[in-house]
Amino acid sequence: MGYNVMDMQTQLQELAALPKDAPYGLSGAFYTDPDYFEWEKKTILHNGWHCLGRADEIPNVGDFYTLNLLGEPIIIVRSTTDTVQVLSNVCRHRGMPVALGSGNAKRFVCTYHAWTYGLDGDLLRSARMKNAGFDAEKCGLPEINSVVWNGFIYATLNDDPVAFAETLNELDNLISTYEPEKYRLVHSASEVWHTNWKCLVENFMEGYHLSVVHPQTLHGYTPTGLSRKGPSGAGFTSYFANYPDQASPRGHGAAGLSDEERRRSTLFAAFPTQVCSVAASLLVSLSLFPLAADQVEVRWTLSTYGDDLDADTLESRVALWNEVNREDREKLELMQAALSSKYATGGPLAEDDYEGTVRDFQTWLAEQAQLTA
Repeated sequence: MGYNVMDMQTQLQELAALPKDAPYGLSGAFYTDPDYFEWEKKTILHNGWHCLGRADEIPNVGDFYTLNLLGEPIIIVRSTTDTVQVLSNVCRHRGMPVALGSGNAKRFVCTYHAWTYGLDGDLLRSARMKNAGFDAEKCGLPEINSVVWNGFIYATLNDDPVAFAETLNELDNLISTYEPEKYRLVHSASEVWHTNWKCLVENFMEGYHLSVVHPQTLHGYTPTGLSRKGPSGAGFTSYFANYPDQASPRGHGAAGLSDEERRRSTLFAAFPTQVCSVAASLLVSLSLFPLAADQVEVRWTLSTYGDDLDADTLESRVALWNEVNREDREKLELMQAALSSKYATGGPLAEDDYEGTVRDFQTWLAEQAQLTA
């Protein structure tokens, strides 16, 4: 039986209004209730800017890949040398997808009746269409609002969205010295986790669990005790996973980085569904595609700065992140099952350096809920 969504919204506002030094987490229903998830899809998630991947995944004209964003089939395509577009992947004739998987195409051809579209979505050919009401200029693939920022591709299903710059311009000040647009992709993967999308955002964005969940993989380089809260803004939060003094260097990175920036990983969440770790030589981004209250597709990429890291080192970093993700997934899927308990009422959060980012996310969710009220 579903909870009352309006009552849950009241609870969310009450939590967001708690004193900053006495925050509490969300109760289990926010992560498990299917009605609340459907409300999120139609409001917070529909209105948000979602990271779809990296622009250098499609470096050549005609390169494309397909995704499903909140139930909408889409194509991400490099339509010209300097242009990345996001198009609807639904033929305007009878609704067949016009592209599958990924690859390179000169045009998109529907396999049902051969309607043919240009890389920009314009309808080029529709054989035998004698219908007097047919207008080819009105039958192109709709373009979805998108932007490329620091090498990432973002899109929103909202036809009249909040300007992208208004949500992340302060984040640009935090990560621009890393020159994230110059990182090159070396690995990508996709898998479905049986957890709520918000659980994954919160997990990635707090250092409180690092030494407990990742004693062999992360504790040596980013122990919980060295985690420090970073800046937050209209559409993001961040924290610094600092390296111990005895830790060996992890690449030189961009020329303008400070010693402090080279000796930490800067983690940020671009709300609602991107979480990312950027360091001098390595950038790992997780794009989350919520499927159900207890299911999310995780599409993650690993990129490196220039030639800082050799092939063997990159192979070991991919293996490390595969293991880190496995460790997190194991814990989150166990927790998802327990969040249905009547005793999952939400508990006190740790201090700012450890879970202040969770508080930031909670506050952002409350603000978005008010905007849709």
